[in-house]
Amino acid sequence: MSKIVFPAETLELVKKIIARYPDGKQKSALLPILHLAQAEWKWCSPEVMDYVASLLSISPIEVYEVASFYTMFHLEPVGEHVIEYCRTGPCCLMGGVEVYDHLKKRLKINTGETTKDGKFTIKEVECLAACGWGPVFQIREKYYMHLTKEKVDEIIDELSK
Repeated sequence: MSKIVFPAETLELVKKIIARYPDGKQKSALLPILHLAQAEWKWCSPEVMDYVASLLSISPIEVYEVASFYTMFHLEPVGEHVIEYCRTGPCCLMGGVEVYDHLKKRLKINTGETTKDGKFTIKEVECLAACGWGPVFQIREKYYMHLTKEKVDEIIDELSK
């Protein structure tokens, strides 16, 4: 991996984000800066998290704690499309187990893995707050609801293009 440094334009944005908060409270900028870091490097490696900590003048463990708490941050390399599926009761009661098993078979990977072509990663998440529309998964900001095996196949076919 090359040296971890934001491009100049992103560094300017980081400075603006940090300036939103009172002196001594720069840690409050952690979430938006982690989002910028992940957008830049696709995942939050230890080196990236150390860099973010240095920008905020906080200890690396403070960044690790936050990044490991939120499932939106990837602590391992991921594919182009990260499919986050809800594993909680409501989705499972509405057929989620079967739908997610089909997804894994279709992609030939298990939860936490990435396809050989680097196109898809599957992540299990605790809740996507769409209990009435399950089973559900999320890819970036888009929710896919009322999933069936057929709908999963359509989504994968579309994203594979």
